[in-house]
Amino acid sequence: MINDQETQRHMVTSYTGAPTRTTAAGGVSFAYRELGPKTGVPVIFLTHLAAVLDNWDPRVVDSIAAKHQVITFDNRGVGASTGSTPDTIAAMANDAVTFIRALGLGQVDLLGFSMGGMIAQVITNSCPAPVTAQFGAGPSVGRHPQRHGPPDGHQAASCPRRPWASPAATGHRDRKHL
Repeated sequence: MINDQETQRHMVTSYTGAPTRTTAAGGVSFAYRELGPKTGVPVIFLTHLAAVLDNWDPRVVDSIAAKHQVITFDNRGVGASTGSTPDTIAAMANDAVTFIRALGLGQVDLLGFSMGGMIAQVITNSCPAPVTAQFGAGPSVGRHPQRHGPPDGHQAASCPRRPWASPAATGHRDRKHL
């Protein structure tokens, strides 16, 4: 693995060639891979239950990374990331926010698959993370993702509501740039 403090010589364009890196935050060493151009808003991929970095289809990752920076990571306690596996979607959302902040990202788009879509919904609806767009494939939490609660350490009432979180303002939510 490559430590996140080492510099990258060139832009990685293939997921199979992306090195696994680590970054420490919140007492966890998160394993992650990044590829694509380092311009614009990065897309954070959120995995399904028990998935690891190698579960992402390189064809999907590579096609999105052709125009966007893509970052995939192992959840806490899964794959090459350390710590105990969280037992709630809210805790997983909190970990994702911790990871995003550890990378120093100002804004992110989220792409969640199955359970990852649930995590993305919790982050988007109840946490002050800098999410500009959310895309999900198969998140089956119904009409009320907030029932999973805000990420640990956050209170929904204290989280500033972003304008695109309300159905009346869908400008950001409808943005399609992938």
